Amino acid sequence: MATPTRDVPDNFYEKIHGQLFRRIGRELALAHRVLDLGCGNCDLITFLRKTYQQRVTGVDVSGGDLPRHDDPSKSRGPMRCIKGNAARLAFLRDGSVDAVVCTWALHEMDSRSDAVAEAYRVLRSGGKMLIVDFPKGSLAQRLWDEDYLTPSEAGTLLGKAGFVRVRARTIHNGQVIWAVGFRPPNMGTKA
Repeated sequence: MATPTRDVPDNFYEKIHGQLFRRIGRELALAHRVLDLGCGNCDLITFLRKTYQQRVTGVDVSGGDLPRHDDPSKSRGPMRCIKGNAARLAFLRDGSVDAVVCTWALHEMDSRSDAVAEAYRVLRSGGKMLIVDFPKGSLAQRLWDEDYLTPSEAGTLLGKAGFVRVRARTIHNGQVIWAVGFRPPNMGTKA
């Protein structure tokens, strides 16, 4: 049974930060090319690059905390942080990434469904999307009172975009949404 929100300390998210990054890393460990939507200051992509040697691209609409190499035409290395909109990823080709992660950002997006649809477009056949966010009724709701989703709503977003094998639930005493979906494999195409 989940711990009631009032019993969760205000520094809860800070305390689980490292543990959550490791869990995300394990979930995405088999991906070579990873896209982080709403990457903020690029902490997660730095962790994934150093720990798993993945090619990681972070996209964030604010751009305020991004490292200075944010021009997609000038940063072709294994890690890049780009100022851009998750709902318009024109710099990425269809099927060009193995995994997409969106951590603490989906609730901030103006068009969640467009962002999830773009993630689907850029994912390769069989690729995975992971959504990690604050759920309705969580400590985050009490602290920041933003427009959070339920796990069911996160799962529905994935399903409507075409993702299959969708699993959406809460972890960490009901304080974090963990939603995963896969882009279906292409059937009957020539290799």
